[in-house]
Amino acid sequence: MAETSASRPASTILLLRDGAAREIEVFMMVRHHQIEFNSGALVFPGGSVDAGDKEIVARSDLYSGGEALSEADRGFRIAAIRETFEESGILLARSKETGTPVDAKRAGEIADAHRVALNEHKISFRDILADNGLRLALDTLVPYAHWITPEGMPKRFDTWFFLAAAPPDQLGAHDGRESTDSIWVSPREAVAGGESGRFKLPFPTTRNLIRLAKQGSVSAALDHARGMSIVTVMPVMTKTETGRQLRIPREAGYDGEVFEVGAVG
Repeated sequence: MAETSASRPASTILLLRDGAAREIEVFMMVRHHQIEFNSGALVFPGGSVDAGDKEIVARSDLYSGGEALSEADRGFRIAAIRETFEESGILLARSKETGTPVDAKRAGEIADAHRVALNEHKISFRDILADNGLRLALDTLVPYAHWITPEGMPKRFDTWFFLAAAPPDQLGAHDGRESTDSIWVSPREAVAGGESGRFKLPFPTTRNLIRLAKQGSVSAALDHARGMSIVTVMPVMTKTETGRQLRIPREAGYDGEVFEVGAVG
């Protein structure tokens, strides 16, 4: 029997804003076709928890709103905010001096000055925060889902999904490295695009978009998430004559238990 590969801690953020026609919109990016995992897929910004995130966990002066969280939970949230800044330029942080959220102008200045160097590992996120007098706003993230890649997959992730209201006027832009395009899109339109072939959507992304589409506003989505009980989802995958079948816990709240899929991202 093949040995099961360990799952790597990871985080992702569904950044939300109120759109037209009483639909919310979520920020999504197209993964570069040369990226090993989910190449070409439309995804939410996010990635693995790294050693630098754990260093920030130990620096309570560099974040706020995480006092009641475990070190592991703080690490997931810090990674989510860092990855979102790296990939989109959107920054969920506050001024250490005034406690006010970073506005679009200041976020843009910080991104212009440091984002490329951060992506090239020439500067740490910890130093960017310290040098600019910032504290990450961990309390702006609301847990939404917890997915673990099925056993048997060569690369596995233990991923927390968070919801967050996008800071006003921070529009975001792909980095041109890990992602090649970015859009604000309604969950309904994204799912329809996956069904038509316009978008390539990983299975967990699709399920979370379908669930999110039921909410008519950012405030409604955040309130719904705060009232949820998060059930960990690790799909059980079996092959069928037409492709693959995934079984997930019905109590996870994805309107089903068994799903037929052509491929697993």
